[in-house]
Amino acid sequence: MLSQISQLPKIELHSHLEGTLKPELVNVIAKRNGIHVDQNLFNSQGEYAWTDFASFLSAYDAASSCLKNGNDYRDITYEYFKSCASENVIYAETFISPDHAADCGITYDDMIYGCVQGIDDAKRDFGIIGRIIVTCVRHLGPQQGVNVAKQMVDNPHPYIVGFGMGGDENAFTLEDYAPAFNIAAEAGYPCTVHAGELCGPESVWDAINFLPIRRIGHGVNSILDAKLLDELVKRNIHLEICPGSNLSLSIFADWDSHPLPSFISKGISVSLNSDDPPFFHTSVGLEYINSAKHMNISLEKLKNISLMAMDASFADADTKSRLMNKIIEF
Repeated sequence: MLSQISQLPKIELHSHLEGTLKPELVNVIAKRNGIHVDQNLFNSQGEYAWTDFASFLSAYDAASSCLKNGNDYRDITYEYFKSCASENVIYAETFISPDHAADCGITYDDMIYGCVQGIDDAKRDFGIIGRIIVTCVRHLGPQQGVNVAKQMVDNPHPYIVGFGMGGDENAFTLEDYAPAFNIAAEAGYPCTVHAGELCGPESVWDAINFLPIRRIGHGVNSILDAKLLDELVKRNIHLEICPGSNLSLSIFADWDSHPLPSFISKGISVSLNSDDPPFFHTSVGLEYINSAKHMNISLEKLKNISLMAMDASFADADTKSRLMNKIIEF
């Protein structure tokens, strides 16, 4: 079965581009840019060293501080999609953060140009289709969310397919961000938002009631509210599930307590995703394998997860139809 899972066409809808930076690439880019990397960022095995959510965020910021220009974004985009393609991921959307880029002194245009180059090069070399979701950062405030949404809408590119938000779930309220999301939605961009990861089901209720979203990033704490589960089915809200991330951040204690099988049995649309793969020692392929190994999810259900993911993607209709047929034919 494992060989069949490895060959299954897979879809990724939830990764943070800066969070896909592998330690070895951090060192390569930092050396190229003449930046000193504090080696305390890594443990004795050369992996990222962090212990809790706060130290994870610090490590994430320290790793991404090596980025200084559009070419760096090209390289991390290319390496991420190359890694995905090696596990038979045929389509992937990744979150990019103009705020992170600006902190590194990189302009919006340079960031987009670099990402586009990486996507084109990866498609040429590996056949994978990559797309971009522009995200604002919740704890930077609602006005900055509006600024990011306007910047995206005013600078369209066919590879930019959606708008979203990450960051501290406890900062401000989701209703505060309705103006930013409405700017994106009114310009024709579908939306997703992080909710129900560190906070409870009330954050998912706020997301679906106040924002024009089609998907929820994580949303795993929806499991605590039976009425909410029914509502997610009724409204066809897709959950971008990242089990490896959830276990690494101790949102759930172990595989047995993870709610993915319950979401599937309830008929909720879900995908399997890596979130920040090198930080959580995972990948899209491992998420599929571990779901089979630890949660007894069958190959047929994994195939259906790929189909649900592609259907929930923000790809254009032709790409969506073509790639769904590829999964069906597997």
